[in-house]
Amino acid sequence: MTWTSDTRGKVGGGVLMALLGAGIPALVGAALDSHVGEPYRETRLYFGTKRPGAAGPVTPAEFTRFLDGEVTPAFPEGFTFHEGHGQWRDARGALARESAYEVVLHYPEQEAEERGAHVEAIRRAYERRFHQESVGRSDDKLEAEF
Repeated sequence: MTWTSDTRGKVGGGVLMALLGAGIPALVGAALDSHVGEPYRETRLYFGTKRPGAAGPVTPAEFTRFLDGEVTPAFPEGFTFHEGHGQWRDARGALARESAYEVVLHYPEQEAEERGAHVEAIRRAYERRFHQESVGRSDDKLEAEF
């Protein structure tokens, strides 16, 4: 019995050392090379749904039609949108809380100027159509692979 226990310990230790020897270089290599794709731009748009005056909020059906008519033609390869809740101060300084939508767009960095013009057209179209003070925008550079 002692012989079996010693052998298991030696064999187990040898297997552990072999796994660590093979795994550590791979882990270090992965940590040093963070390249996961090509240079991309990520743009996030924030659409409020509360309209001024007595008009009701932008409905989900209206927002879907807006996506179909404005966003899909400009970004036919796809995008993501989320429903949420937002809070901000309007031009008069009043706190506004409302349902909101966030649209996330990804596109190659080399197309940033052209796609940025499409993004601005989308923002202006929503502001006009739904009487909004603004549509929020944030941009970030990243690496992506699809």
